[in-house]
Amino acid sequence: MTKTSNQIVFFGTEDFSLGALEALISAGYSIAAVVTKPDMPKGRGQNVVAPPVKILATAHNIPVWQPVRLSEMIEPLTSLQNPVGVLVSYGKIIPQRIIDLFSPGIINVHPSLLPKYRGPSPIETAILKGDTHTGVSIMQLSAAMDAGPIYTQLAVTTNGNESSEELYEQLGKIGSQLLIESLPEIVSGELKPTEQDHANATYCQLIQKSDGIIDWNKTGASIERQIRAYHQWPQSRAMIGPLEVIITDAQTYLTAKKAPGTVDITENELFIYASDIALRIKTLKPLGKKEMPVQAFLSGYRSQITN
Repeated sequence: MTKTSNQIVFFGTEDFSLGALEALISAGYSIAAVVTKPDMPKGRGQNVVAPPVKILATAHNIPVWQPVRLSEMIEPLTSLQNPVGVLVSYGKIIPQRIIDLFSPGIINVHPSLLPKYRGPSPIETAILKGDTHTGVSIMQLSAAMDAGPIYTQLAVTTNGNESSEELYEQLGKIGSQLLIESLPEIVSGELKPTEQDHANATYCQLIQKSDGIIDWNKTGASIERQIRAYHQWPQSRAMIGPLEVIITDAQTYLTAKKAPGTVDITENELFIYASDIALRIKTLKPLGKKEMPVQAFLSGYRSQITN
């Protein structure tokens, strides 16, 4: 299918944005600018880090705009001829006066089957809920959060073992391909968007660091899903004796019931009890250390957690 000759303005910030920008570049689209958030301090050293899409755009000599206020973009946007907007995980709400500068508006790649899971954490929420299906929606952006009409969707069956990183990678590849396939027909007007069923809309919330603290009064299955959903951030934290650890992989384990939070240690295994069943811990990270299998953890820390 012939690609559009229109110039594209790409909005994106997170790692999830990167695949779509790479796909547009590889497909030969003319990208007038990449719009991303300002560089931010990150990590313990608080070193200023550029968003991944800025690094990629700079490597391809694509202009990068990093407005503090979105109104700063109005003047440079009006200098473009019929620009097409593409937005993937930008992280800011785009006001209608900006959307109206594009034709046919701004095209958004959203990793859920809208109207399900509008909001900032659809992938994590799908894992937390134990959904057996998720997917990607290509939609027309609106000022209201993820409420615009849908051009096309593709459903994906999950296996129930994915971490958040794995599902981000899978849906990122699917979303990028779906964007490249549908973009020419969207721009030409051949593919018309369909209004969402707003009455069935559900929403997901912005994840907080405190969400990663494990509550052992929950069921084992819900804690196991939390560990997978928050594997990338904020990660799932718990106390094992005096040690605070990040649990990175665990599986539910049917055994005799004990009080929630009870820790059982055998020669080479570590179990922590939830409200109904136990979790068999497979990998974990003491704070400030690298991820390790439970056998290595017990070898190095057994005396601290059993005294």
